[in-house]
Amino acid sequence: MGMLEVNFKKVKQVGVLNLSGNVDINSSNLVEKVGWALENGYEDLVCDFQEVDLIDYAGMSALALAYKNVANHGGRMKFASVALHIRKVFNLVCLDKVFEIYDDLDTALRSFEEDKTISLIQKKKLRRRFKRLPLDIVIEFKSKKESKFHQGKVLNISGVGMLVFAEKEIYKLGEILDIKLTLRPAPGLLEIEAVVVWLVEKNIQPQLYPAMGLEFYHLDTSTQEKIVEFVERNMSLDNTSEC
Repeated sequence: MGMLEVNFKKVKQVGVLNLSGNVDINSSNLVEKVGWALENGYEDLVCDFQEVDLIDYAGMSALALAYKNVANHGGRMKFASVALHIRKVFNLVCLDKVFEIYDDLDTALRSFEEDKTISLIQKKKLRRRFKRLPLDIVIEFKSKKESKFHQGKVLNISGVGMLVFAEKEIYKLGEILDIKLTLRPAPGLLEIEAVVVWLVEKNIQPQLYPAMGLEFYHLDTSTQEKIVEFVERNMSLDNTSEC
């Protein structure tokens, strides 16, 4: 085999790059194909080495560059069907400690689903660490495409999110909202983002309908600590619960 060929195919939501040939100094097309995949919404990628015979240091540099590009986009790149002699090359430069390598393509693809399951479990564990404080204060919110803020009421708040009563404006799941919220006396006015993760169903919780659960989005550690301090400062044993 000679110059590297890179063929793309979609498996569910994962982009698979079938590599054929040698991964060497002439492998710039691999970097280009990874960039194309990212531009087209494929942030989870698998490189299938089933038909790769050789990799040299220039090829490893190309792989590392592609891997870094995926990571910078918040994605994941994994490697499948890597021959033993190529794994040894990875080992020599410690890339086997960086790359996730799987025996075959099916195992690599399944690992993405396993990652999601683990992430959900970890997220639930994280949420349980925060106290939830019942409230009745005004909140302003709007979607990214709106220019005008709407008003609602915060029914409870924790370090990871809040339940908001919003009689006139309910958004779809996954929508990111701009939030204005004042917690007195401190931390005062907060202008943050939140994502809609839950919508109250009228037939299940009529006393809360219409309301939506919001999870803070890209909240910096300092602001989260201020919210947690507010909750701790205002809670009492008989009016709090665990998230």
